[in-house]
Amino acid sequence: MKKPPQDLSQLLLQQGQLPSIAEKAELLLHLDHYVKQVITGPITEQLKVANFRQGVLVIETSTAAWAARINFQKPKLLQQLQAETLPMLSAIEVKVNPSLKMYETKSKQAHNQISETAAAHIDALAEHIEGSLGQKLKRLAALASRSRQSK
Repeated sequence: MKKPPQDLSQLLLQQGQLPSIAEKAELLLHLDHYVKQVITGPITEQLKVANFRQGVLVIETSTAAWAARINFQKPKLLQQLQAETLPMLSAIEVKVNPSLKMYETKSKQAHNQISETAAAHIDALAEHIEGSLGQKLKRLAALASRSRQSK
């Protein structure tokens, strides 16, 4: 017979490497959020706390230009982290990792096309509504059919 699967919380409490890996991942996630609160602006979208080892915090960014901007803010960040979160922090290292660009969140483009079915429903609805709302619904349905014809 097969053994039943173990609960993940039980695996994390056992001896071995998994609990220490989970603890370090949680620490890095906390540090990432903290660093992004200290460093403000569009740069926060371009950085990630990659590691913390031997008193050195490693921050990765997607380009050398962003790395230079982070390096300008390094003294302030180091001082604030030592004072509030990591007194054992001795240095911050900034590395360029071009593969971070692959993981950037792309903003979703607005999907502003209406299907033929939706346009027909809007037009049918507009027939039963009087006043300015009815007129606006008719224009919306007409606009949808015009944009489809121009393609």
